[in-house]
Amino acid sequence: MLEKFPVSMSAFQQDRLIRVYLPKSYNNEMKRYPVLYMHDGQNVFEDEGAIKGVSLGMKDYLDESSLEIIVVAIDQNPEGDERVNEYCPWVHGEISKQILGYASPSGGRGGEYLDFVVNELKPLIDKKYRTLADHTSMAGISLGGQISTYAACRYPQIFKRIAAISPGFYRNQEEIENLIRNSDLSAIEKFYMDFGTKEVGQDEEMNEVFLGLTNQVVEILNDKKVNLHFQWIEGAEHAYIFFRKRIPDMLSCLFSDLK
Repeated sequence: MLEKFPVSMSAFQQDRLIRVYLPKSYNNEMKRYPVLYMHDGQNVFEDEGAIKGVSLGMKDYLDESSLEIIVVAIDQNPEGDERVNEYCPWVHGEISKQILGYASPSGGRGGEYLDFVVNELKPLIDKKYRTLADHTSMAGISLGGQISTYAACRYPQIFKRIAAISPGFYRNQEEIENLIRNSDLSAIEKFYMDFGTKEVGQDEEMNEVFLGLTNQVVEILNDKKVNLHFQWIEGAEHAYIFFRKRIPDMLSCLFSDLK
């Protein structure tokens, strides 16, 4: 069952559509459920309405599985660079400049976006639905993986299970590495991360660059003794037809104790 409703974002002075998946048992039982927050909400549940017509297909997958969780998907802001601004906690750094070939002014509002999730959206969801308020996770694709990693560092006492599928760390590579190094991640219970070996298609040189940047973050997380489940996805490109294939592994990793 999917419910959709707008929620006001104070810092951005706009409403944002929120999509909430409720498990089949929700109306038949009085139990409370873990909550998974996800970004790029248009692309989470169904192909219809997805930005490029291909979603993660999570509604059908959850309907058919025995996993009983509530999933809260926050629609992205499709205007201009607003998605980049909201999912990047910092303005783009030097590594981003080298990869893009120019100094992008985008980014820097990730903290405000995350504060909206913590201070405005989560209290509303916990009041409106039968949630396990202290069993909260976050997952995202690409830059959504970056802001989810940022959430692990900023609010580890809230988002205890994290997933980053093909994370776009390069936009804020220097800053996210430093943040992870200097954060207490002892409260993080599980961290799923993956990355395709062909994220940029046939450009082998750039694939090697991205693989190296991702591996740097993986090594830092391992040095921090985080319970990290990381995998390279052989031949996978940076596209939803590849992302959706990893949803079963991601959910199985985060919620293996629920089955």
